[in-house]
Amino acid sequence: MASSFVPDVWGWITSLPPFTQWNTNSMSLCICAPTSTQSSMNLSIIKNSPTKNPYITFSIFADLHVPISLWTSAPIPLKTKTQQSLDEDDLVGLFFDIINVVLNYGPNKKSSLRFPPIQISENFKDVFNLVFLTLVFLICIYESPNDLRRRCVDYLKTQLTSSKSKETSKLLVRILGSNLEEQWMRTLNLAVTNWIIELQSLNRSFKAITPLFSYAVSASSLWKVQLYCPVVAMSMVDPNSTTQDERLLFSLKYQQLESVIQLAYKVIFRENSIDVMVNVDNIRCDVTPLASEP
Repeated sequence: MASSFVPDVWGWITSLPPFTQWNTNSMSLCICAPTSTQSSMNLSIIKNSPTKNPYITFSIFADLHVPISLWTSAPIPLKTKTQQSLDEDDLVGLFFDIINVVLNYGPNKKSSLRFPPIQISENFKDVFNLVFLTLVFLICIYESPNDLRRRCVDYLKTQLTSSKSKETSKLLVRILGSNLEEQWMRTLNLAVTNWIIELQSLNRSFKAITPLFSYAVSASSLWKVQLYCPVVAMSMVDPNSTTQDERLLFSLKYQQLESVIQLAYKVIFRENSIDVMVNVDNIRCDVTPLASEP
């Protein structure tokens, strides 16, 4: 698949024809097709119209000779039988449903989380697409068939590490808040850790995608860099130094480095130049377990 192909899930959902004009009870969008001749991963929207209480569901499935369902959203009830499209409340509910699903792949699983109310803004489209792409990345690692997984992970990695995704991640963490931000990053790095370990077992290399999980912001004369990196993706000082203790080896692999670097800066404008003075304000590093010992 060409790396330039980026599925605009938000645009697809919001531009669907009115429900009453559908010729079938479902429509699909390709979200990952490594080549035009091989199997793909698709998103489907399904209109369920029982006698009472019609509803909409979304499903991700592997489009093989026999399609395999990989994920199904919570039902989205339609307010009336004649409702023509999903409204803002429906889309926000779907957004938070996806976040819940993502976080439940993490070390600290919770059945449901409460989120602050949000309004759909101009940038919400990009945040929604990033959250959905993250869900697809996790489903690809944990749920998809081997052949499709190996071909799609590299494609998804490219999309999630793009400059646009990095900028959008700053908007996402504002919505999540600091506590859920940590859970979100640990969830992603747990998936990355599992994927790297699987590749290592096959004697294959993996280019770490840690730039995705690091970002920088500037405010009040401070530059803040937030770093998240799975330990298994880091280079070893002495690769020959290892341990035969399986429990210790497991514990060492399933760790995440979390670091905050704060730089205080001052800009001085002169007649023919601009001086930027930077001082280290604070550096904090923590190593956090991503899984309990077996």
